[in-house]
Amino acid sequence: MTNDKDLQSARRTIDKEIEAIRMMEEELNGNLSQALDVMQSTKGRVIVTGMGKSGHVGSKIAATLASTGTPSFFVHPGEASHGDLGMVTENDVVLAISNSGETKELSDIITYCKRYGIPLIAITKNPNSTLGRMGDILLKLPDDGEACPLGLAPTSSTTATIVLGDILAICLLERKGFSKTDFKQRHPGGKLGSFLQKVSDLMHKGDEIPLVYDTALMQEALLMMTSKMLGCVGIIDKDRHLIGIITDGDLRRNLSADLATKKVTDVMTKNPKITTPDTLVAEAVKIMNEKKITQLFVIDNEHPVGVIHLHNCLQAGAA
Repeated sequence: MTNDKDLQSARRTIDKEIEAIRMMEEELNGNLSQALDVMQSTKGRVIVTGMGKSGHVGSKIAATLASTGTPSFFVHPGEASHGDLGMVTENDVVLAISNSGETKELSDIITYCKRYGIPLIAITKNPNSTLGRMGDILLKLPDDGEACPLGLAPTSSTTATIVLGDILAICLLERKGFSKTDFKQRHPGGKLGSFLQKVSDLMHKGDEIPLVYDTALMQEALLMMTSKMLGCVGIIDKDRHLIGIITDGDLRRNLSADLATKKVTDVMTKNPKITTPDTLVAEAVKIMNEKKITQLFVIDNEHPVGVIHLHNCLQAGAA
């Protein structure tokens, strides 16, 4: 049963957090580009730090940066004061997060940055705070209260910080020309990793490719389909260009007593859907799903070099 008060509370929270993001959008200025210049040009890593909820958000920002081509990790400010400052080098840049700008646990890492000339990017709502004043570059958070009706629990502020972290990551990604291939190299595992595999990683190739020439009869095509067990056979011309495909569906549509003696060109589907070795598996799966087919021939330099089957994608977790 729906509770109207719950829905009203949910909508108020959403509206308040959207308002905070809009406010931050309006306040974006040249400091963003300055921060990006420093982060992009650093010879080391982007060290993200923050305490409490800011720290949890900072961990997420560091992970997003690292996965999109900007080497980064999170340093807990409390642990930094007890030896982990050694993780921060003069080649790094520090991204420090504090909504109030007065988080005392950040004092040692701020002092360390100043002592060794390490660029310090401050993320805070208060430019006049200790962090705001000590930072080399200020990225201002909106100062419009929290979605929490008590005004205490970090809600709107943490949402805005996450969005700001995403802005930094995406801007850097675009500046660096970070590609899907680059992304795959950092996400080899899980569902995402499987979708980012290339067709060449899963395709059947070499002697596994079912092919017959366009001069063949269906008897030869049937034997080829049976031996390769991919539910299809490709038809090639004298120059080994793919001109058609015969699938199990084509066999059912042409089933007759004289099927074996028919020419393959009388049964094949012309101009079959194809893909390339460098195509992402996710894109190949999309084609197969949209066209309601279960296999694609893989073409390179106008010649078939493989076959990818939907079952292979399923087994790899990419469909």
